[in-house]
Formats: sequence, C-alpha cells, structure tokens
Amino acid sequence: MNGHRIQIQNQNFILHPSGTLFWQDRSVLLISDVHLGKVSHFRKFGAAVPQNVVQKNFELMDEALEYFNPKVICFLGDLFHSALNKEWNFFERWIAKKSMEVILVAGNHDIISPLKYEDLGIKVVSEVQWDDFLLTHHPEERNGFFNFSGHIHPAVRLRGKGRQSLRLPCFFKSDRQLILPAFGLFTGTFVLEPKKTDEVFAIVEDEIMKL
Repeated sequence: MNGHRIQIQNQNFILHPSGTLFWQDRSVLLISDVHLGKVSHFRKFGAAVPQNVVQKNFELMDEALEYFNPKVICFLGDLFHSALNKEWNFFERWIAKKSMEVILVAGNHDIISPLKYEDLGIKVVSEVQWDDFLLTHHPEERNGFFNFSGHIHPAVRLRGKGRQSLRLPCFFKSDRQLILPAFGLFTGTFVLEPKKTDEVFAIVEDEIMKL
C-alpha cells in the first residue's frame, strides 16, 4: 500500500490507503471511526454479516502499525460502536500486545465507561490540542487551529459515462480541516460535494488518488 505525502502548517503527514493518517513529526497514527462491536451488535439482531469482518479490522490496524511503527495511536472517536459485547474481549487481547501510547478522543458512539479504557492503559479525552492543531471527533472550526476529525465517514462520488457512478471513501481537506475516512469495514459512507478550494484524496484499492 502506497501512502500520499502532504504538508500542513510545516508538518509532514502521510495519507494511507488503510484510512489512517500518519503525523511524521510527532510519530502519531490517527485512526477514526473503527466502530468495533458493530458487527457483533448487528449479528445479534439477525443481520447476515460475516464474522471474519471482526478479525479483519484488527488485521488492518496491525498492518498500519507495522508500516508506520508510531509512538502514539490516537483514535478520533467511535472506536467502539455499542455497549460491551464479545468484540471487547478481542480488543483487550489486541491492545495488551501494544507498547505505544494510546489516546481515545471520545465520539458519540463511545458509551463504554472511560474506566474500562483506562484499565487498559488508554487515555480518554474530549479533544487534543498539539500546538496549533486540534484533534476532535466531530469536525470543528476554531480560530487559530487546524482541525483533524472523523465522524462524517466522508466519500466522494465519481461519475462516468451514462449513469455510471462510483462511491469512494476519502480524506476530505478544506482550508483549516481534514476529515478522515471511517476505518471500520462495516461503517457506511457519506458523500460530500467538494468546493473548488477543497482537496479530496480518494482511496482506490491500495492507492491514494488526489482528485
């Protein structure tokens, strides 16, 4: 998987086809909207979702971690989709093998007690401010800050000849904000219409394509 390098406010970042964003200068891997527990939640109510999707999320996170070897993982909200279910046990075993610092910026789906995360060594916060960068779950505009966020599950629609169209998850960048795609495999997307000043980095198989 090849990443795409960009600079924001003299800091270096790599957009990765996994949907993660690596902040090189701080050695921080940003991951948004994993929605662990969602597959088990829907399977409980009879949805025909393959069980192997559960393990695939962890495998994809491991691939990104092995590629970048960050000092810090920062989840930008909605790490766990629902109340505790058996996927929490998978997560406990997965996180126990990690040695880096882990931060969770709590999202609207993160209803599990912060104490459960803190027992695993994960710091739960409402936002992170590093220099003039603001990390949140919901997109925010705040004077003096460039905002990294998630929540939207951004996608872009490409239209071909006739009525052909293709929806692709993307990193969506405006002047003071970059919204990360949802990392989880079973999350859905929301199509955004870019303005002329916006930049869209679509995920096409194992590549990042700037549109």
